Amino acid sequence: MLNRKSARIRASRSGTDLDRVVVTFNALLSKQEPTKLNSSWIQRHAPACYRFIRKRIRNEVGVIDWDRVTRLLNSKYQRRWDPGRRRRHSAYAHAEEVNLVLNQYQDKLYVFITAADDFDKQVRDMISIALVRLAQAGNTLARQELTRLIGYTIDHWLEDHAFLSRWRGYEEELRRRLDRCIRRYRYTGSFILYLRKTLEYAARGIRPSIALSADAAHLPGIAKNGE
Repeated sequence: MLNRKSARIRASRSGTDLDRVVVTFNALLSKQEPTKLNSSWIQRHAPACYRFIRKRIRNEVGVIDWDRVTRLLNSKYQRRWDPGRRRRHSAYAHAEEVNLVLNQYQDKLYVFITAADDFDKQVRDMISIALVRLAQAGNTLARQELTRLIGYTIDHWLEDHAFLSRWRGYEEELRRRLDRCIRRYRYTGSFILYLRKTLEYAARGIRPSIALSADAAHLPGIAKNGE
């Protein structure tokens, strides 16, 4: 198992070339100011960047990892990333795909219970986004595992943040919101932040008047209900 220091070193080395490519790419974006971005635009206007990304930036299942690229873009260009309509995938259950993600981060899954620093939060983002992409491709086991892990994070939010605690008593609606976020998440660099902002916005319409027992409010149960 890699310790935290060696993991940081490996991540730093693997990201160096991509960082350089993205610097070039951000400069090109600032010059041309496209209103919409996708892989075709990169291939057409920055072929060298595209070749590097296609060859070197792949996720656990061998697909080009555009999340690693877009999270390094300037924020306004992240919002312009539009890969086009996502085609609908048939549901399937593929445990090996899920294990490829989880085995890589097996000693880091605690980050869904407590993320002590920015490194932990970055790891949590990488794991959650990897599982989101598998779920969006139709892998039902990835959706179940993601729901289970994020259940611990949501538990923490409801315990420690008075505003989000309004969701207690609305477990079914909370599960539907999570499912919707998994389906709709695009490219912002952090699925966790996207989910939290969504729940915070929706909580405005919930009256903070319901008091429940600790058992009723325990949210990893949403994974069981969602299976």
